[in-house]
Amino acid sequence: MGIRKALGLKGQKKSKSQLELELFRPKEQDRNFHLGGRSFYFFDFDDNVAYLSTPIVLFHKETEKEVFVSSGEFAKENKKIGSEGVYKDYYMNFNDDHGSFRYFRDKDFGLLDKIVRKKQTFVQDIEKALSNPDYHWKAPSWECFYHATYNQRPMSVITARGHNAETMVEGIKLMVRDGHLPMMPNFLSIYPVSNPDTRIELGDRDLKSNVAELKRAAIRESVEKAIQEYGYNPHHRFGMSDDDEKNIELITEEMKYLKRKYPEMSFFVIQTFEHSYIKREILQQRTRRVKVGDETEQLNLF
Repeated sequence: MGIRKALGLKGQKKSKSQLELELFRPKEQDRNFHLGGRSFYFFDFDDNVAYLSTPIVLFHKETEKEVFVSSGEFAKENKKIGSEGVYKDYYMNFNDDHGSFRYFRDKDFGLLDKIVRKKQTFVQDIEKALSNPDYHWKAPSWECFYHATYNQRPMSVITARGHNAETMVEGIKLMVRDGHLPMMPNFLSIYPVSNPDTRIELGDRDLKSNVAELKRAAIRESVEKAIQEYGYNPHHRFGMSDDDEKNIELITEEMKYLKRKYPEMSFFVIQTFEHSYIKREILQQRTRRVKVGDETEQLNLF
């Protein structure tokens, strides 16, 4: 089932305060709307749009004992796992069914699971997050994600997760249902780049590319799809936000490639941290840092 067929909503509810906020929030046109240009927003999801409790599993080298770590902890320690630091005696297992990232993949539900409407882990983790106060789960790019949704900017979600795109849509629907988003995003594309079908779609037929390489390919595909669907215009603007330093390096390299291919268009990379961000514009011969600020200032970055 495609993305657009999965967007039906039932039982939507909003708090009074959120409704009042939207009454006084004007819709904003794209930055270059008067020139026919569109602004396209690309988002990593975990620790960028939302903090979720999905664990990564590490295995002890001798006992096979499992240790569960958060995605934030993993981002800090992953380069040292197995060699030094607190996880020097552990290793990662890349089997999708019972390995380190098994909770970042969809399960193959049997008939009974479907009858009782069992939910995929991503959907369960979204529900769990939404049961907590906002400040527990809204990550640095949340306000920008909301802004893009509210103004129906064409949006791509490019995540390291390996779920089906429909699962990602189902989880985001819960944010609309509970009033955290005013409507569903205007999805241009959804790329859970660890999903086997997605990997093949991105040209990784041997399933050997790493996450950063796959995200790079997903950005290229999303830009080409944007031009195909919305038409070529030299005033289009594209931006990608991510919190992972390794991903940022290859995202920047891809944006440089796209700038060479489409020199009149604008390309931005936004690296987010816990309470701040750095925005860089990709120029033809260099990268220019154009903004450093806190998470509340991201609203109209590109």
